[in-house]
Amino acid sequence: MGFLDGLWRGRESEFDSGSAATNSIQLTKRHSQVSLTKQGAATGNLRVNLSWRMRTSDIMGTQRESLLRHPFKALKPPEVVGHSQSMVNVDLDLGCLYELQDGTRGVVQPLGGLLGDVNGPPYVKLSGDDRFGSASGETIYVNLDHRDAIKRMLVFAYIYDQTPAFDRTHAIVTLYPSNGPRIEIGLDERHPQARSCAVVMIENVKGEIFVRREVKFVYGFQGELDRLYGWGLQWGRGHKSKAER
Repeated sequence: MGFLDGLWRGRESEFDSGSAATNSIQLTKRHSQVSLTKQGAATGNLRVNLSWRMRTSDIMGTQRESLLRHPFKALKPPEVVGHSQSMVNVDLDLGCLYELQDGTRGVVQPLGGLLGDVNGPPYVKLSGDDRFGSASGETIYVNLDHRDAIKRMLVFAYIYDQTPAFDRTHAIVTLYPSNGPRIEIGLDERHPQARSCAVVMIENVKGEIFVRREVKFVYGFQGELDRLYGWGLQWGRGHKSKAER
């Protein structure tokens, strides 16, 4: 009876748990939502990190093509491939559409230097712009000590100018709450022409803070995500300066 009861409780779980070694939760299409409030993690700074790298298959594909043309290269010792701009030709940006309880709406993103504020409205801040997929990636901080002022926040990622598709970057968004396991959302679905992706919604529902997987790819940029979720902001075409790049 106890064994069957354990199976039944497992089927009602709100999310897929990772192993004890990884201490993570993977949000999936089937189990897409978790309550930070129920986990005792609806306080402090929620860290949201975007990291990416070029898939190994892309790199190995180039090497195999080279061996077909130059078979004697197989006799040479392998070269050490560094994590350089030439190899990782990717520039993913992390952003956040926010709506506060008083009706204030806006965006935090690298374009335009709209980095936000973690200690004052909108209580969300972008740490900076990582162009080359470094180990630290890009990070947004959400101050959940001011959760009563927050209505909803949509974290999104977009490809900035002439870069490979999402399914080649092995991008992952990881949320690090103040308590409990980290929460992971992979962006490796095949949408070859997509330029932007709504990743995760952080929402205050009657005082309870929920994290919900979205992973909705669109072929435009922030304006299309805005229309999809009804934010109602005005958008214009933006470009990064050399300093921002």
